[in-house]
Amino acid sequence: MSDSTTMLGRNFKHTIRNPTAVFNAILFPIILLLMFVYVIGGAFDVGVKYIDYATPGMIILTICYGLSATAMAVNSDMTKGIINRFKVMDISRSAVLSAHVVATMLRTLVAITAVIGVALAMGFRPAASFVEWLGAIGLVVLVSFATSWITVALGLAAKTPESAGMVSVPLIMLPFLSSAIVPADTMAVGVRQFAEYQPFTPIIETLRGLLTGDPSAGSAITAVAWCVGIALVGYLWSLATFKKRA
Repeated sequence: MSDSTTMLGRNFKHTIRNPTAVFNAILFPIILLLMFVYVIGGAFDVGVKYIDYATPGMIILTICYGLSATAMAVNSDMTKGIINRFKVMDISRSAVLSAHVVATMLRTLVAITAVIGVALAMGFRPAASFVEWLGAIGLVVLVSFATSWITVALGLAAKTPESAGMVSVPLIMLPFLSSAIVPADTMAVGVRQFAEYQPFTPIIETLRGLLTGDPSAGSAITAVAWCVGIALVGYLWSLATFKKRA
C-alpha cells in the first residue's frame, strides 16, 4: 500500500504537468455534451428530453476519453527505463500498475463530477432514488476499473508511447457505436446489431435506467458481466505482459 501510494502521487504529478491529458479527461467531454445537446440534439427524437437521454452516455464517454493518457503513461514507464530503476529498489512491481489504475479512476471520477455538474446546469433532472444513485456510482466505478485495466494491458503491449495512444482509440470510439447518442433501434441494419451486442450498450442502458428511476435487471446483469470479464482479461493480460517485459 505504501508503494502504491508513492506511485499514485507520482502519477498525479505527471497528470498535472500534462495539460493534454487534463483536456481530454475533463474539458473535451463537456464540449461534446454541449455540442450534442445544443447543436444537434434537436434532430434526435428519443422520447424524453435529450439532455436526460444523453447524459448517461456522456458519462461513459468521459470514462473512455481519459484512457489514452493512461496507455501512454504505462508504455512510457516500460520503454524509457524507469522500470529498470524500480527493479533495483525495494519497490513492489505491482504497485506501478495498480497506481496507474487508481490514478485513472480518480481522474475519471473528477471528470464525471464536472460533466454531471454541467449537465445539471443544462437542465438534466435525474429521477433516481438514493439507492439508485448508489447503484449508478457503483456501476461507474466498476466500468472505470475494468477499462483502466484493459488500457494498462494495451499500453504494456504497445511498442512505443505513440502507438500506445493509438491502441486505445477503439475503446474511445466504441461508445459512439452504442446507444450513448441515439437509441440503437434507430440505426441502420448491421450497425444496429453491432450496437446491441457490444459491451457499452447494456452498460449505458443500465446507467440510464438507474438515473431515470427505471432500472432493468436484465441489462444490469449483462453490464456487470461485461465489466467483470473486461477487468479480468485486462488484469491477467497486464500481469503476463509486465512479467515478460519488466
